[in-house]
Amino acid sequence: MTIVSDVPPEDGGPRRFPQGRFRAPDGACDLLLVRHGQSADAVEGQEFDRFEGHADPPLSPLGRQQAERLADRLVTGHIDAIYVTSLRRTAETAAPVAAATGLVPGVEHDLREIYLGEWEGWVFEQKFVDRDPLALRLVEEQRWDLIPGCEPIDGFAARVRAGIERIATAHPDQRVMVVVHGGVIGDVLAQASGSRPWAFIGADNASISQVVVTGRRWVVRRFNDTTHLDDRLTVQAAPLI
Repeated sequence: MTIVSDVPPEDGGPRRFPQGRFRAPDGACDLLLVRHGQSADAVEGQEFDRFEGHADPPLSPLGRQQAERLADRLVTGHIDAIYVTSLRRTAETAAPVAAATGLVPGVEHDLREIYLGEWEGWVFEQKFVDRDPLALRLVEEQRWDLIPGCEPIDGFAARVRAGIERIATAHPDQRVMVVVHGGVIGDVLAQASGSRPWAFIGADNASISQVVVTGRRWVVRRFNDTTHLDDRLTVQAAPLI
């Protein structure tokens, strides 16, 4: 919300209401949603390690550089807590910030990436690069669960909301860094804004998005902030179909 202040009238004149900067309501939680750094390359025919069915790659060398640059950006401000998901690329991205601040990351399992069923791992990348007809249909209909065996989108949205609400409830009047995944960021911002499902899909690696949570109200403050990354740390990828 835009904050306006009531300026007392001079000489009996009308009150003035100058606009001011956004201020989070009392008790709100300020969430910095960070997408993990670049993952190790998917290689056709080669499976990543799995964690509870999810592909669980580490960061690539570039991803580790992105995590360091992210830390340089965030440690200049105030962070009260750090959360990661149960997938290793988020913990590796948070590690430089945790080391610089002394904060021990908590794990929010419900903010792990959507499970892609038969396309989990390198298959997902291959289907989009090859412009598979089903991949094209995914983009057209903006839904993941057309993929065989994929997690239902309603269940995904529900667990993402539950994870965000748990963190927000635990940290009123605090700023929290939450390292998550591109699909999760897209879903959080879609829920907050009431947008089309994939309006916010495509957050860059190591980017910062921001949502202020107060009760059931979620306010989008920022999306895909990459000012801490220079051209050498920004991947020029092919567009999503």
